[in-house]
Amino acid sequence: MKFSFEDVIKFHGHSCPGLALGYKVAVTAIEELGLNERVHDEELVCIVENDSCAVDAIQVITGCTFGKGNLIFRDYGKQVYTFFNRKDNKVVRVSVEFEFKESEKEKALWQRFMQGDRSREIVEFIEKRKAQKINQILKAKKDEILKITYPQIIPPKEARIFKSLKCENCGEKVAEVKARLLKGKILCIPCFEELL
Repeated sequence: MKFSFEDVIKFHGHSCPGLALGYKVAVTAIEELGLNERVHDEELVCIVENDSCAVDAIQVITGCTFGKGNLIFRDYGKQVYTFFNRKDNKVVRVSVEFEFKESEKEKALWQRFMQGDRSREIVEFIEKRKAQKINQILKAKKDEILKITYPQIIPPKEARIFKSLKCENCGEKVAEVKARLLKGKILCIPCFEELL
């Protein structure tokens, strides 16, 4: 099953440049790995280095999700995405190199928006700018906005299921691997930090 940018918008809730970049990254990764469509299980793994809108597009297009354990988040704040196909050990790393040229006047209008100005002039500018960026991203050739490499990586571990324990403070279940021990009591991380 193939998904369109419209499907990505439905999942995410709105259209934005970050979502368009994620869509472009995901489609590129699937092409580069020689896949015909999104995966159905855990055979494809994606390591994302940010938590931007782009990640939602990657989930929809590739089938990599946090729940299946094949979407790995590394909080580096980089627009970089590494895909690993467990079936053939192929790897592709896609980094975003998209640049949107702006005049000094446009930069000043953007600054006004960032400082809270929601006047009609500013909102219209932002909406127009957003639409232009999305259009530019979706129409661009992949090599115009993305850097594609094929690194060697250590294969990510497969998803694991852990035994659940009951926190002896709040009573909620916690994965055994995440539980903490304090004065002989099994605790979840929030209770551990609270009682420390």
